[in-house]
Amino acid sequence: MTVFQTIQALREELNVHNHNYYVLDNATISDYDFDSKLKQLQELENNNPDFFDPNSPTQRVGGTITKNFQTIAHDYRMYSLDNSYSKDDLLEWEKRIQKVLGDVSLEYTCELKYDGASISITYENGKLKRAVTRGDGYQGDDVTNNIKTIKSIPLQLKGNYPENFAIRGEIILPFAGFEKMNQELIEIGETPYSNPRNTASGSLKLQDSAEVSKRPLDCLLYFLIGNNLPFATQFEGLETARNWGFKAPKEAKLARNLDQVFEFINYWDTHRHDLPYETDGVVIKVNSFQHQEELGYTAKSPRWAIAYKFKSEQVSTRLNSISYQVGRTGAITPVANLEPIQLAGTVVKRASLHNADQIEKLDIRIGDTVFVEKGGEIIPKIIAVDLSKRPANSEPTLYITHCPECQTALVRNEGEANHYCPNFYGCPPQIIGRIQHFISRKAMDIEGLGGETVALLVANGLVHNYADLYDLTVEQILPLERMAQKSAENLVNGVQNSKKIPFESVLFALGIRFVGETVAKKLAKHYKNIEALRQANAMDLILVDEIGERIANSVIEFFENQENCLIIDRLKSYGIQFELIETINPDATTKFLGKTFVVSGVFSKFSREDLKKAIEDNGGKVGSSISAKTDYVIAGDNMGPSKLEKANKLSIAIITEDDFIQLVHEA
Repeated sequence: MTVFQTIQALREELNVHNHNYYVLDNATISDYDFDSKLKQLQELENNNPDFFDPNSPTQRVGGTITKNFQTIAHDYRMYSLDNSYSKDDLLEWEKRIQKVLGDVSLEYTCELKYDGASISITYENGKLKRAVTRGDGYQGDDVTNNIKTIKSIPLQLKGNYPENFAIRGEIILPFAGFEKMNQELIEIGETPYSNPRNTASGSLKLQDSAEVSKRPLDCLLYFLIGNNLPFATQFEGLETARNWGFKAPKEAKLARNLDQVFEFINYWDTHRHDLPYETDGVVIKVNSFQHQEELGYTAKSPRWAIAYKFKSEQVSTRLNSISYQVGRTGAITPVANLEPIQLAGTVVKRASLHNADQIEKLDIRIGDTVFVEKGGEIIPKIIAVDLSKRPANSEPTLYITHCPECQTALVRNEGEANHYCPNFYGCPPQIIGRIQHFISRKAMDIEGLGGETVALLVANGLVHNYADLYDLTVEQILPLERMAQKSAENLVNGVQNSKKIPFESVLFALGIRFVGETVAKKLAKHYKNIEALRQANAMDLILVDEIGERIANSVIEFFENQENCLIIDRLKSYGIQFELIETINPDATTKFLGKTFVVSGVFSKFSREDLKKAIEDNGGKVGSSISAKTDYVIAGDNMGPSKLEKANKLSIAIITEDDFIQLVHEA
């Protein structure tokens, strides 16, 4: 046997032992023998560097230092899930599904919802290529070196796998490992970690992968994504993932109807406490990939999946006071200041009271004993008052009438829950908040400038709005607290570099009320530049996909403000990108200009995404649902019967993909 063959044989043997121990929980070799073989392999690799393999078992010990994690765009967007809290919610969800799919037989895959850090791992030719955190769903951080240290994640797959695909799941920290880590910290007098989820998430961003390898992290993987996957359902996908070597949770169950879904929920609501890691609910997915494609996505979530959240842990504590925060849009948020209490692994001192209506509805008063839970296991909120413990001298809470920061009288628009401070350009928290939003990662992504520095710049009169950032000089910044020459230069350079940020991010950065990241992308794509958007009327805006009356009115109100227009003109003069730069397709045409297509079913010559791109490349618009404004429905195999019925009822032309190809090639 050659040296290379010996090395390969050792790698394969150690991979098998790793899989048996960390995935199957079935050790087939002693720790001593495993360590001896690993040491032998390490010596052979050190003596034969030409045979280096980044996916060798020896690489799991880490040692790579990563100072800055590279931002990587996801090949497929990572969506969030809609939440449900009752069985009625699930029944309503099924009705919405059936409205799209019609009277079809539905199966569901039920999986536990694991409380960890989301990860997407790409494999090429059976080898781990890249691991990226969820980030904002569109892009995340490359944490490949750290992920390789987690022994339950295979570096080399087994069986017959596609050439290229991604698998998604959660990085978790089991209770036993978490408790051991905390005990070690306590013994050396250090502060213990707050909860397993945050510790797992923080571990992924440690700069030294050798330190990550010391943490007892695990990975549960549950969703495969890619082209030409060799299975047709989610449940088959889980089975296939196990065969390839992944740790796909065995608790998952195939349900033939919602009654079986409810049985799964009821069982795990009790037995989840027997598991070695945190779970906070159940994820229910439509099992058929064909049905999943037909259902598609909303702006934020898949229509074919929903999370059922278990009832949150509740505790009681004393409400010491109520303070009021002013957001960047002027919205006032009342905050309960509580006697500190332990809740779901963290110490809670504050909780949102949402608005005046909520305070009145619960009749919350200072001095009350209140019940607190974490909404969605994340944000603490007060859900009730223990009236039996209310002090005798208690007085009703009177909501403030003036801004706590600038003393301007508050306003409340009809139909809105929050009070607002209308002093848009004079209220310090609004000024600071807008600039902090402008510089944030999803917006202008200005390096060298953080939230505290923004507050300092405003306090020292150096900036009054975000356009002022582009006039800053190193000499102006140097006198600020904790500001050295290098950091001042980095700040100015970061501001200047932001001129390269694309239009859709700039539009989001402007901070138009109700215009989030997704809406900004849709508006940028539709209007192409800021001037076209500035001239749009309410009806024009409402016709844009997923833009409603509230967003339309907010956009118009923003551009009607002369101060906003002056700031935009200044930003344009500095060279900020206010026009969409689109990749030019040499084959693009305008033959479908003014035409709206709806794509439904499964196709043999196109993927659904390629079909949609072909429509847009020829000037057409892709609609999410059939309406009187739809010109064509491109029908594939197994088109949803409800869509077919609606198209026929509205006398809309139904064409095949071959018909579409012919339309594209017609003169």
